[in-house]
Amino acid sequence: MRRNELHKKKWYCADPHFGHDAIVKFCNRPFRNADEADEVILRNLHERVGPADQLWLLGDFALGRRKLDKKWLREMFDRLPGAEQHLIVGNHDDEIIQSLPWTSVSHIAEVRDGAQRQFNTLSHYPMHTWNHARRGAYCLFGHVHDNWLGTRNCVNVGLDVWDFYPVSFDEIEQRSKTLPVNKHWHEVEPGTTIFGEQIDYY
Repeated sequence: MRRNELHKKKWYCADPHFGHDAIVKFCNRPFRNADEADEVILRNLHERVGPADQLWLLGDFALGRRKLDKKWLREMFDRLPGAEQHLIVGNHDDEIIQSLPWTSVSHIAEVRDGAQRQFNTLSHYPMHTWNHARRGAYCLFGHVHDNWLGTRNCVNVGLDVWDFYPVSFDEIEQRSKTLPVNKHWHEVEPGTTIFGEQIDYY
């Protein structure tokens, strides 16, 4: 799927794991339980995502026994901010999650954003290369929680590494400048540079 709506402000996040008590322990989230985590994440989403904006959630919307409660699940969805809520399917997003009234549901999407107006690839999982990677397009991903920030042009937008806030493309671009180049870039995209930079792979 390819989206070309440049006039709409876009926000990105991944892995809220709403209702999932175990993720608090697994990822050392600074909350007492899932209820507290859920409220903080929702508050942070509303703090940034405006009523006319797009929210792109890159997988793992909810998990745990509470996910099976359709009333609770719909209430959580209805609390998401923005004019549009888009789901990039994660490994925990089964038919129950996908059947919620998302604006779109896809396993991968190319979304136009940034000063260069490029189509960036959105996936739940990190990738070595993607469409237009050699032309300045980014890959945005989640899944790995706080285990890895990503590389120069493939950036983790998971809530665990952004203080539980959604992020704009400008923020993603700024962080990318501090990340290392993928050491396999010269194998998957030989003879190319990243954003016109001289690359030192080692």
